[in-house]
Amino acid sequence: MRDRLFAWVLDRPWLTIFLSVLVMVALAAGLPRLSFSNDYRMFFSEENPQLQAFEALQDTYSKNDNVLFVITPKDGDVFTVQTLDSLVWLTKEAWQTPYSLRVDSVTNYQHTEAEGDDLRVADLVEAPAELSAEQLSRIRDIATHEPLLIHRLVSPDGRHTGVNVTIQLPGKHLGEVPEVTAFARDLADRAMARDPNLEIRLTGMVIMNNAFPEASQKDMMTLYPAMFLVVLVTLGVMLRSMGGTFATLSVIVLMIFATMGLSGWLGIRLSPPTTSVPVVIMTLAVADCVHILSNFLQGFHKSGERRAAMFESLRINLTPVFLTSLTTAVGFLSLNFSEAPPFRELGNMSAMGVTIAFVLAITLLPAMMMVLPIRRPKHPARGGQAMPWLADFVVRRRKPLFWGMAALALLLVAQVPRNTLNDEFVKYFDIGNPFRQATEYATDNLTGIYLIEYSLPAAGDGGISDPQYLRHLEAFANWYRDQPQVLHVNVLTDIMKRLNKNLHGDDPAWYRLPDDRELSAQYLLLYEFSLPFGLDLNNQIDVRKSATRMVVTMENLSSNQLLAVEEQAQAWLSANAPDYMQTHGASPSVMFANIGYRNSRTMLQGTTVALVVISAILVLALSSWRVGVLSLVPNLLPIAMGFGVWALVDGQVGLALSVVSGMTLGIVVDDTVHFLSKYLRARREKGLNAEQAVRYAFSTVGTALWVTTLVLVLGFSVLAFSDFAMNAQMGSLTAITIALALFADFLFLPPLLMKFGDQKDA
Repeated sequence: MRDRLFAWVLDRPWLTIFLSVLVMVALAAGLPRLSFSNDYRMFFSEENPQLQAFEALQDTYSKNDNVLFVITPKDGDVFTVQTLDSLVWLTKEAWQTPYSLRVDSVTNYQHTEAEGDDLRVADLVEAPAELSAEQLSRIRDIATHEPLLIHRLVSPDGRHTGVNVTIQLPGKHLGEVPEVTAFARDLADRAMARDPNLEIRLTGMVIMNNAFPEASQKDMMTLYPAMFLVVLVTLGVMLRSMGGTFATLSVIVLMIFATMGLSGWLGIRLSPPTTSVPVVIMTLAVADCVHILSNFLQGFHKSGERRAAMFESLRINLTPVFLTSLTTAVGFLSLNFSEAPPFRELGNMSAMGVTIAFVLAITLLPAMMMVLPIRRPKHPARGGQAMPWLADFVVRRRKPLFWGMAALALLLVAQVPRNTLNDEFVKYFDIGNPFRQATEYATDNLTGIYLIEYSLPAAGDGGISDPQYLRHLEAFANWYRDQPQVLHVNVLTDIMKRLNKNLHGDDPAWYRLPDDRELSAQYLLLYEFSLPFGLDLNNQIDVRKSATRMVVTMENLSSNQLLAVEEQAQAWLSANAPDYMQTHGASPSVMFANIGYRNSRTMLQGTTVALVVISAILVLALSSWRVGVLSLVPNLLPIAMGFGVWALVDGQVGLALSVVSGMTLGIVVDDTVHFLSKYLRARREKGLNAEQAVRYAFSTVGTALWVTTLVLVLGFSVLAFSDFAMNAQMGSLTAITIALALFADFLFLPPLLMKFGDQKDA
């Protein structure tokens, strides 16, 4: 049946080309159905406990998706008539932001003070143009000493301030985030044009959401063309065949469009990780094509018979190419164990691409080589002359190579524990990304974006007015304020102490929590009735007044540091607060800090399953349990060695790198399968001994292996230039692992076969 298929393809090339293109076009018709996810929640499955906790908190209080305008006057002083006037204007205009729920700034901060026996609640800044120097000084003093403002909306030195817009996205269409971002950018530009003294930077969760598709679109505009160029130049130089290069390019283009179109038909939504799919499957398609073309050009060079050379190439490559495609697909499918849906989709899309590439490699590619004007090669592919020398070197030096490679592997594997798990969502973006720059500037000068939020229950409805509850709440807030990484704590007790002081004639001695529950409840009711629309306490108090929200703003912390702080907070609550106040922190920061740990555990399971499946496939396909077991060594070592190299180069393993083992397992098997298939063919069909079989494998597949490795390494290295750090790190570590896999297959697998192989393998 196999021979009949090959004969049909080679004897009817134009019909094969037509049918192949027709099927691929039908699949590609799903492209218009593709859409792009621009919500950071895409990294979390619905079952994720940290996501569930965060959404429960947001359902209880208002949502906290936001846009933060970070404002720096060039003259270094926020509290001037000119700057305060600009802030009043910007605060007012910010209410026009689409889907805005609330706007907070220094100017509309609801300052309270005693007015006789009454409580006066008003904007801190009402008419900037009429302010005297004395009044400006008083406003500065209030703002830079108010716990609710300092390190949140104003810096302690009064040189930086912020306008925070709380956004409640309806979630009805994907244009909401770009709409808000575009308005915010335009408003910032108008504010700076109105007042040239201002520098304004934008950060916040909505801006981060928008940064995801922008980074991906930039990659698509730069990395994909670069990758195409790398592939074309490499193939042209290595294969010395314009026809082969053009046929491979045709396979790549059709395969990419078909894969992305099929994803559209299946309703898969694009995300930053999945935008790397075209680069990933492009390099894998090249690997299939190179193996077939390499043997074809070799045979055509020797015999001059085009059809016979292609038939023989297909015959000897069908099994290894099928096996490599199958094992690669299994490796990618293991990403379905990932905690992060985008990486599941990356795995599924890549598996589909690998399958499509295999079909095109054994149909479209040989058919095109039958009709393209191709001259008989005068020289073999580059590198072919070096293979006999390399084979001789490996055979002669097999003992030193065996022990040397074993020592190198042990040395690198020993470095793996030096890697630490870490996920900081701001660092998902390259240092040159505007969102990251603005966020790090804000953290250095104003406030942070890393939060831990708590919904702290009281003992029943109305319990938040209980003095005992308020004392525990204040003690918890003060514990957090004592932690060196904390910038700000937004807590109800600061309001209660201020109200108590106000309603005792602004006597500083009364700046403390009320001792009477009824009095606390009256203070709170009076204050709430005095607040203007949009600036109420719904973002801090639940409707039954049975719980309050406390928001802790942190410096930029690693995952380990943030989780350590939250663990210490849990210990404090357990030791110092009543049972009814026990709760866990929730926020995007907590979610991202946990996802790396959760994903590492699940991907270990996925990689184990993939390893078992791939091993079973190899043992059955190679019909040798001994060779199948030996193949595990060059399949597993490159992954472990790659993480060892990463420990020396970087040492930080986050969400993206936790899936590399599953991704690369299927890919590194490719070289091993091709080498072993030629080795076993020499043993079984030609009756050669182990040393001769190793030489035969080098001569028949060595060139194709190093050419495909070069293409794969260059392809994944292109991802290292991505603006999205997750893709950049994933590409870098994958390239390192694939390069190490070639070294293992060339310098370690042959000595293994010669040392532990047996005549029974023949």
